[in-house]
Amino acid sequence: MRTLEQSWYDAGKWHLCQLSECRRTNSDWGAGALTYTLFLRWQTTHEADLEPYFAGLLKTFVRYDRLCSDASCTQWSDIPAWDAVAALRDYEAGGEDVDALTVARSAFDAVDLSPAYARGACPSILYQQPFGRENKLKTLETDSNLIKAALLLYRFTGNGEYLEKAIGRYADVRRYFLDPQIPLYSVYVFDDGQTCVQLPHRFFASVNGNMIDAGLRLYDATDEKSYLQDAVQTAQAVDAHLSDERGIFVDQQAENDIAEPLIEAMFELATQEGQPFARDWILRNAEAAVSARTPDGNFGRFFDGPPPAGTVTAWQTNGGFALMIAAAALEPKAVPATDTWRGAKFVAREVGLLPAAITFEGTSIALIGAIGDRCCELGHARVFVDGAETFDRRGIWQNKSSSSRRLKESVLFAWRWPRAGTHVVELQPGAPNAKEGGSYLHLSGYVVK
Repeated sequence: MRTLEQSWYDAGKWHLCQLSECRRTNSDWGAGALTYTLFLRWQTTHEADLEPYFAGLLKTFVRYDRLCSDASCTQWSDIPAWDAVAALRDYEAGGEDVDALTVARSAFDAVDLSPAYARGACPSILYQQPFGRENKLKTLETDSNLIKAALLLYRFTGNGEYLEKAIGRYADVRRYFLDPQIPLYSVYVFDDGQTCVQLPHRFFASVNGNMIDAGLRLYDATDEKSYLQDAVQTAQAVDAHLSDERGIFVDQQAENDIAEPLIEAMFELATQEGQPFARDWILRNAEAAVSARTPDGNFGRFFDGPPPAGTVTAWQTNGGFALMIAAAALEPKAVPATDTWRGAKFVAREVGLLPAAITFEGTSIALIGAIGDRCCELGHARVFVDGAETFDRRGIWQNKSSSSRRLKESVLFAWRWPRAGTHVVELQPGAPNAKEGGSYLHLSGYVVK
């Protein structure tokens, strides 16, 4: 909490990374992740000394005073959706200031009532860019946050229209974003105006966490047990499929995902629904993440990875912060080990051509390179661990830098095993698509223990 308050919070805004040139803001998902984390701390402790931070944030929220309605609009739909949730968290933790509720309503309406996003072959889910623009992408970041915001607005206002909106949007999300074989939600659907096609196995922590939360909140509001079953099944699928060999969550989503909503949802399952697997997931991941903490108190994106040598960003560190807060609420006297990567060695090896393979003897590996190596999005690689592709098929999306800064010496991928052995990490060309681009990889080396 000292790191969050002293290194990241700054006069009602959040630093987006720890470089002096990184901007400060109180809008969109990087800043939102830190507001959500601050809220999680308040939720578990109700500390009165957190209220000034929420009061400061309230002064700097974006006020959405017009709808995006014509070709001149450039507002992406997910930004007000993230902001609506942040304002509602501020409302609850900051003393229920009516101004925060007004901000949240206007942010929600800026997307929900706009004619610019509900278009295409499947207009019930929303384009990220007005009218679809170049890539025709619909992201669950928008719809899942609108569900979360609608359910919070229903809770705080009692207006049944918000509940109806949440129920309808939840059904549409399950139709288009839910994987056909397993209860996880892919984050991307492409809608070219004729067909809507899901990009399979892109399982963001944020949107799956939001959908777990949606199931829990809809169950609370309706007593319909199917919503609870949906939430539990998705959380169990996260636990079963999105982990390394030690059962630790692997966040492969470049730097355009945040982990706090998933941790928040697991915490709700553990405390409100008494789900032992969710409690175990939090404590297991928190113990691992202590070893991914830097000397200045920040966390790397990979909970089972080494502390990053380069700078970290709001998108990377929020997950570790949230894990510590949740774990402290569950097991306040636990003292986790911190020497997981002690004795690890860096092997300098330039890898720039695909396919490539790294064979090593040991228990742990972390691939090192620069995030945003060829600014700003296009270029990724598939990853196979001991012959099997990672369940989330994005692999390494090296060129996506949410901070718009080239981040040197970043951990691009990390994986650990329970015991030492001979292991092979294969790197294959990425399949081109309109969001992630084609194939790209540039490693400066890897860390092995």
